[in-house]
Amino acid sequence: MPFSTLPPLLAEALAARGYTALTPVQAEVSKPEAAARDLIVSAQTGSGKTVAFGLAMSGELMPDGVLPPPGLPIALVIAPTRELALQVSRELAWLYAGAGARISTCVGGMDASKERRSLSHGTHIVVGTPGRLKDHEERGALDLSQAKVIVLDEADEMLDMGFREDLEALLDATPNDRRTLLFSATMPKPIVALARKYQRDALRIETLGDSRGHGDISYQAMAVSPSDIEHAVINLLRFHEAETAILFCATRDNVRHLHASLVERGFSAVALSGEHSQNERNHALQALRDRRARVCVATDVAARGIDLPSLSLVVHVELPRDAEALQHRSGRTGRAGKKGTAVLIVPYPRRRRVDMMLKGAKIAAEWIDVPSPEDIRAQDHERLLATLLAPVEVDEQDVALAERLLAEKTPQEIAAMLVRAHRASMPEPEEMLDRGAQPERVHRQGFDDTVWFRLDIGRRQNADPRWVLPLICRRGHITKNEVGAIRIGPNETFFQVPRGIADRFAHAAAKSMSEDDPTTIVPSPDGPPQGAHARGGGQRGGPNRPQMGPRPGNYRAKPAGPPRGPRRG
Repeated sequence: MPFSTLPPLLAEALAARGYTALTPVQAEVSKPEAAARDLIVSAQTGSGKTVAFGLAMSGELMPDGVLPPPGLPIALVIAPTRELALQVSRELAWLYAGAGARISTCVGGMDASKERRSLSHGTHIVVGTPGRLKDHEERGALDLSQAKVIVLDEADEMLDMGFREDLEALLDATPNDRRTLLFSATMPKPIVALARKYQRDALRIETLGDSRGHGDISYQAMAVSPSDIEHAVINLLRFHEAETAILFCATRDNVRHLHASLVERGFSAVALSGEHSQNERNHALQALRDRRARVCVATDVAARGIDLPSLSLVVHVELPRDAEALQHRSGRTGRAGKKGTAVLIVPYPRRRRVDMMLKGAKIAAEWIDVPSPEDIRAQDHERLLATLLAPVEVDEQDVALAERLLAEKTPQEIAAMLVRAHRASMPEPEEMLDRGAQPERVHRQGFDDTVWFRLDIGRRQNADPRWVLPLICRRGHITKNEVGAIRIGPNETFFQVPRGIADRFAHAAAKSMSEDDPTTIVPSPDGPPQGAHARGGGQRGGPNRPQMGPRPGNYRAKPAGPPRGPRRG
């Protein structure tokens, strides 16, 4: 038996599940020195910590190797979200199935009366979210007087979400001699304070290692124009064609917008955010597990606790607020020894901030270009060849149909139709606004007669065509193809607009000026002075463009992606 130090019933459950060895965090909490002690555990997302605390509390649940009859709960597990609580409940169910454990789950959005009936019939383990657990405790449905062990899973996240009072109320309702197991990816001051108040001589266990970056996750980052974020998402999905991908947005509104855009383009996508009911969430997750959907658009809070074995791609459509959020998001992939990819889509003005965040997190990310349509088609060719050349079993009907096709068409025509049918089933890639293109040296229709305009920002304010161009388009209500040469001087930037639309552009640029966007755009009859630096030939984007610096202090660029709402999941 490879797990000789564990209770036999749990060792058998692990072996039946396919475990051949414990993960580092599971091994640490199972050591003799950890038995019967309070624990503070920092473990990597996806490292098997649910099973870890399941093993850690076995001494209180099964002091003699077997469970007592169900009654008042012996163990309480508190998780920040419904999805995570339900996942924990499922993990503990198979771990303690052989022991005959009765587990009650109490989470918001579910039928509270059924939860109360489950508690009244007796239980061994209660798993739930802070708000619902506190509600049951206040109503007398949840009696914690016999609880011997309490687990706070992702305690840092629960404090961030404002559950401190609920957690303290639940902990105060338990006996003073209980064990308290605190699992937290980070140790901010509120966690330290909570540990000091409710733990006694806690053993500190840390298995994160020297780097927060997950060893099974490949981190990539790509800098794009703010107006190209959605196009970058589409090209990433098409390039990877991941079995399951998750896209992270900051707000409910942005989730709704991006999900609608993907569905419109032909992607099989579902959405998860705080505005969805528990029933809708369950349907969305089941669609991902059944492979009826391949893309999930979610907020941070809604995605916590999601465990999808087929998830291989995480895209940070909107940047995480800090390194810990980056870790939790990215940790949805690269689990159980499988490889995953996490990609950050970085608006040009925020590249320096992302570099600092990655450096602080000790994550080595590769900066790459957004996949081009040519890159995607090359990948499509390889995938199609692999699919068509793979051995398959055929029956007599398949052979008969193939012979009929060969009688009507040549092999080349049949192969071409297969390729076309394969392409037709996939959304088209997007052309990016700025992929570091070389200057256009060809004559451009409509630019025989142009008018110069002037912006009151230049090199000293770190002006760069990569964010100046979207600013011009947004303020003047024109497209990128209606902007000619861009020339940047020390304190001002000049650019061309065809004379036929110059008046309309000038009116729109003046009208769209505001306190949030005070940059002045006015006609410049004399054009740029000799000292202005050209950025591009016929249009814009020279071959040796400088790295993007920060935005000028008086300019607040608004990403041209989904509308931004309150930061709520």
